[in-house]
Amino acid sequence: VQLQASGGGLVQAGGSLRLSCAASGNFVRVKVVAWHRQGPGKQREWVASRSRDGSTKFAESVRGRFDISREKDENTFYLHMEGLKPEDTAEYFCYAQIETRGKGWSTVDGDYWGQGTQVTVSS
Repeated sequence: VQLQASGGGLVQAGGSLRLSCAASGNFVRVKVVAWHRQGPGKQREWVASRSRDGSTKFAESVRGRFDISREKDENTFYLHMEGLKPEDTAEYFCYAQIETRGKGWSTVDGDYWGQGTQVTVSS
């Protein structure tokens, strides 16, 4: 199972970007999806998450500016970023809780991360 992130880039303050993350491989379903980021000299922080039922949560620093959505197949998800600020500059990582088949008829939930995609916001 792999997560492939894309969509980062350089944007001016106030601009918009959309990050994408696609799950591939042999799995049953993608459950909770989320985005995290790590700015220069900072620890990785949670940004936003979305459950299969559509409920979303956002970090205070991005609430009202970012949105997280999923395709109907639930295997691809996005981070829509608007009103970008220089402090949003970071490497962004996608995360998914993915259910895979275990032994017999059992399934198991695992945590998967995509590679980072760099977002740079210039002032």
